[in-house]
Amino acid sequence: MAEISIAAPPASPTEAADHAALHRTLFIALAALLVVLPFIPVIGYPFFLMKVLCFALFACAFNLMLGYGGLLSFGHAAYFGFASYVSAYTAKHWGLTPEASILLGTASGAILGLAFGSLAIRRQGIYFAMITLALAQMVYFFSLQTPRFTGGEDGIQAVPRNALLGVLPLSNDTVTYYLVAAIFMAGILLIYRIIHSPFGQVLKAIRDNEARAVSLGYRVNQYKLAVFVLSASLAGLAGATKAVAVQLASLTDVHWSMSGEVVLMTLVGGMGTVFGPIVGAAVIISMQNFLAGLGAWVTIVQGVIFVICVLVFREGIVGVIGKWLKKPL
Repeated sequence: MAEISIAAPPASPTEAADHAALHRTLFIALAALLVVLPFIPVIGYPFFLMKVLCFALFACAFNLMLGYGGLLSFGHAAYFGFASYVSAYTAKHWGLTPEASILLGTASGAILGLAFGSLAIRRQGIYFAMITLALAQMVYFFSLQTPRFTGGEDGIQAVPRNALLGVLPLSNDTVTYYLVAAIFMAGILLIYRIIHSPFGQVLKAIRDNEARAVSLGYRVNQYKLAVFVLSASLAGLAGATKAVAVQLASLTDVHWSMSGEVVLMTLVGGMGTVFGPIVGAAVIISMQNFLAGLGAWVTIVQGVIFVICVLVFREGIVGVIGKWLKKPL
């Protein structure tokens, strides 16, 4: 019987060096773009840019689990939204500094991810996806029924932006934007490091052929739980940062539709690519922002674009570009 490969053939040292150099250049270009974006007319609105960056980090966190771990979750809004509530509540009612409230929000996402992941990884495929959806709906109904903590249908509004480290005035939108940009860059660099580490290579092997990975002696469930918690933690970081930047935590953050949106962002941009979720998030949030005048028709436009991407860009926007360039993006 022919041997079954569990991963793509490894690149030669020269190819690997070329790919690393390309990614390094793209990261530098992205960082430079983030510096100048607030000064670009039309799109240089800090509030809009902060929202894009928060959702881009959320999509990258989701892509870590789906694109590299092969785990499809329909409940990632639970970690994003719950962390958003924790961050907003501690900032507004406890008077914590932004860095403390964001860290607590991230920690809450990690703890919730550990609890939910321990249950969900016991099943595979559609059953795994349905368990994550059911658990996320529990978080949604908890948020709805505990108005003292979440504000109920009103959410937690007017979240204060206290001085960062007691020095930087986050009341200034531009200063807050650069904080969000720094968190975003740190998050995607961490994700990049994870997927290019030995841990990341094992994840790809499990994604491609789980049975073969088990036969090689890997403790598959431990790797699945680890990537689940990492993804939930980064989703929590995105949600906590969004609550401080946008000054709002609401039921929309934990609703099942938010889980659907992050799936859409990942697929439109390019699942299993480093930069695809960033592009996907930018496309979806831009549509919601610039087409807001269409009202409910925005969702129709999103659906049409999603169908077009599935039919024309099967690998996503960045995936297709990478295929044309013959370079992994």
